[in-house]
Amino acid sequence: MSQFPFAAIVGADDMALALVLTTVSPEVGGVLVRGEKGTAKSTMVRALAEVLPDVEVVERCRFGCDPRRDERCPDGPHDDAPTRMRPARLVELPVGATEDRVVGSLDLGKALAAGETSFEPGLLAQAHRGLLYVDEVNLLHDHLVDLLLDAAAMGRNTVERDGVSVSHAARVTLVGTMNPEEGELRPQLLDRFGLTVEVRASRDPQHRAEVVRRRLAFDADPTGFAGRFRGEQQVLRKRLHDASARVATVRLGDRALATIARVCAGFDVDGMRADIVTARAARAHAAWCGRDEVTKDDIRVAARLALPHRRRRNPFDAPGLDEELLDRLLDEDPDPDPDGPEPDGPQPDGSGDVSTDESPESGDTGDGGSSGQPADDRSAPPSASGPAGDSSDGPSDHATDDRAGDKSDNAAPTERPSAVGVAAPNSAFRARTFTVRGIGTGSAGRRSAAITSAGRTIGSTRRADGVQRLHLPATITAAAPRQHERGRRDGRLRFATDDVRLRITQGKESNLVLFAVDASGSMGARQRMSEVKTAVMSLLVDAYQRRDRVGVISFAGAGAELVLPPTGSVEAAARCLSDLPHGGRTPLAEGLLRTLATVQVERLRDPHRRPLVVVLTDGRATAGPDALVRAREIATGWPTLGLQTVVVDCESGRFRMGLAVDLAARMGAEHVPLEQVAATEIVDVVRRSTSAGKAA
Repeated sequence: MSQFPFAAIVGADDMALALVLTTVSPEVGGVLVRGEKGTAKSTMVRALAEVLPDVEVVERCRFGCDPRRDERCPDGPHDDAPTRMRPARLVELPVGATEDRVVGSLDLGKALAAGETSFEPGLLAQAHRGLLYVDEVNLLHDHLVDLLLDAAAMGRNTVERDGVSVSHAARVTLVGTMNPEEGELRPQLLDRFGLTVEVRASRDPQHRAEVVRRRLAFDADPTGFAGRFRGEQQVLRKRLHDASARVATVRLGDRALATIARVCAGFDVDGMRADIVTARAARAHAAWCGRDEVTKDDIRVAARLALPHRRRRNPFDAPGLDEELLDRLLDEDPDPDPDGPEPDGPQPDGSGDVSTDESPESGDTGDGGSSGQPADDRSAPPSASGPAGDSSDGPSDHATDDRAGDKSDNAAPTERPSAVGVAAPNSAFRARTFTVRGIGTGSAGRRSAAITSAGRTIGSTRRADGVQRLHLPATITAAAPRQHERGRRDGRLRFATDDVRLRITQGKESNLVLFAVDASGSMGARQRMSEVKTAVMSLLVDAYQRRDRVGVISFAGAGAELVLPPTGSVEAAARCLSDLPHGGRTPLAEGLLRTLATVQVERLRDPHRRPLVVVLTDGRATAGPDALVRAREIATGWPTLGLQTVVVDCESGRFRMGLAVDLAARMGAEHVPLEQVAATEIVDVVRRSTSAGKAA
């Protein structure tokens, strides 16, 4: 079946341009595309494969080596080896891929049948000098993320295990797509994407109608539809080829470099990768537009795609770029060059130009780019036909923004059950870490102990669950006692299928973290509710870092509500928390029942993901008849449910009733006072106790 033509895609101009720039100059470092579902992210990336320029490779080399450079290839040396031209590859990395599939592994067939140690290349070898595409990259397991980080940093893939020692070139250009609603990306991997764009569906009816019209036409006759755009595809392919050949000669003078440095410094970005990526993207844009020298327009386009994510300071800050500030920084004239006029022609590395050669620092990233048409009307690729995509960089909700609630720190507490207010959280602190007891089998993460696809080897098994690696010593041990009966007198070992043993590895899993928050009037004092929200915010940051799914249940008035269904987007949980109102009576029993019902539903969806319930309450129950009795009955039966539970005691004041302490005891839960949720508080308590002991 024909692929949807790249030139036929309507809108998504920024995404098309970012893909073009990283194709023209792979050293830019790849593209991360963030956007809502149904915005043709995957369609556009897959369509790019048909217009990628051809690459020259060594004939019969399994690793796609470049004949013009020393790749130190396991199949080499390639001196005077025949070469051929082939299309650059776009290799897809499935989210559920195993480690062996990504990096390569021992060829078990040859090892067991012929006694040969042979390496079977993985996806990194296939994607060498091409694009490695990860759909839903934010859902990629952490052990695979670590592999990509190593390959992106070193430009090589090294495998040292199971009797295999192989290192081969793996210069891949990462292209990832993701829906932010399903969770954010690890900062380390985010930093390896050179450019980033935000894609949103247009709200223009004519634009949307054209999208539907072309999609229906393609589905009805893929071959005929592709034929309509064959000419545009050829033009685009030739333009990409010409730009790729021209980019090395594009002049990036000292004045342009000074402008890039001023822009990056003005946005207070982290490190120097932003400057390097912006310079490379500006050169690629100039080459794409047919220019021989980088201009301010090129720098502006490059900065819009390379800088927005670098202004982020915590997981819940919305990405974005102040384009007014960008224009001001671009319009400022740099200081005159004290060394005289700029030299003509391309400059060598280290004299004002940015090398396009591979280096460990060449990767960079972006997240949440801004929209809008490029300054130069020639910068939009032919594929970006139709109206521009609907996108904006307007103000976003920040999880710790004090504008979300009352402006006064001395606001009076809620006095009537009907009164409802919103208290904003203060700045989050480093939270105490809670884990689920026992050994789980959930998705790889960073919270609780579990049997996972990567980690410390703790044993072997015959079962093949699709995630284990060969346990070579255990396999040999199983085969050794049977050698005589198999007729072996000398030579290599004789193996059978039932000799094979696979590793059992123990690592960390992610969990389902359910927050049950008491939002009743008894929690209504602004300062008190703000402290509760700050504690939850800190726990959310911890959940974000540990790759958990998070849900929020609020109980107040006459009932309880699942205000945030379990999601991987902790950013959405932070917004929900910031806008959470409070007031009314305390339906504690209803809150516990709602939490239990949510756990049961999530167990049906993912039986391997273990839940961790965090109840934030002062222990009061005032809603409905016999409210406290009903709540205690539910709590008494809670230990039989097998739920790891933490009760965060929100009661304050000199005289306390101890209701939350009693609730935790009945539930078999860990009791933690609100002020001890912060790890820093625990350290301070220990320090004060130690100091007091020494003084005594």
